[in-house]
Amino acid sequence: MSPRLGERMRRCDRCSAENLRFVSRHVLLTGFEPFGSHSVNPSELLVRSLEGRVVAGLVVAVRVLPVETRTLRDRLAAALAETSPEFVLGTGYAPGRGALALERVALNVADFELPDAAGVVRRNEPLEPGGPDARFATIPAEGIVAAWGAVGIPGYVSNSAGTYLCNQWLYDALALTASHPPAIPAGFVHVPALPAQAMELGAERTPSMTLDLMRKGVEAAIESIALWQHANPAAPRSRAVEKMWILPTRTTRS
Repeated sequence: MSPRLGERMRRCDRCSAENLRFVSRHVLLTGFEPFGSHSVNPSELLVRSLEGRVVAGLVVAVRVLPVETRTLRDRLAAALAETSPEFVLGTGYAPGRGALALERVALNVADFELPDAAGVVRRNEPLEPGGPDARFATIPAEGIVAAWGAVGIPGYVSNSAGTYLCNQWLYDALALTASHPPAIPAGFVHVPALPAQAMELGAERTPSMTLDLMRKGVEAAIESIALWQHANPAAPRSRAVEKMWILPTRTTRS
């Protein structure tokens, strides 16, 4: 980031509330409601803490989604239509992960034993019958991880989003955004447990991260994507893999 551009972004972040009406460009940020035995979902707290903020010249529009597999795609489509974002970033909870995990790929499979909020269980079922076996995120992974490292936020590129609703979010979001003219970049970040959750799950075996650090990580990701878009106005469409071997794993990440 050039010092001049970085200073412009910092000035934009200091915009007062009364000036928000003059900012028409948005980023869509989503989280999930609590699920299973988890009474709190850090992704919900995270996105709500950023709602209405201006980051890198973009107003953060927020949607918190229920953990419902059958309605997820329609809810995403509605959110995209309502906000017309420059790009979309999903977040979800992955207890056991020790850092922010930027997902590289989504698989065309739903395979989970933990019922969703509507009581639905899906086992080895395609998300999109006849669709590509995988879709790759369309945001600049290396740039985002580098931005995290530059400000001391632990994070990495993950090659497995699981087979629960976080994976479905990324697969469906990439399908919806690729067909939008022009294509809207989309990606997904898994977040660790909060310190209080780690205490409940067993602090000696459960890594955690504070909400403040998660928020700084998402802000850094938004800034990195905005810079990348500025340098590459024609953002690439979602890359799809038509055939690949899939070995589903049982997960409860959302």
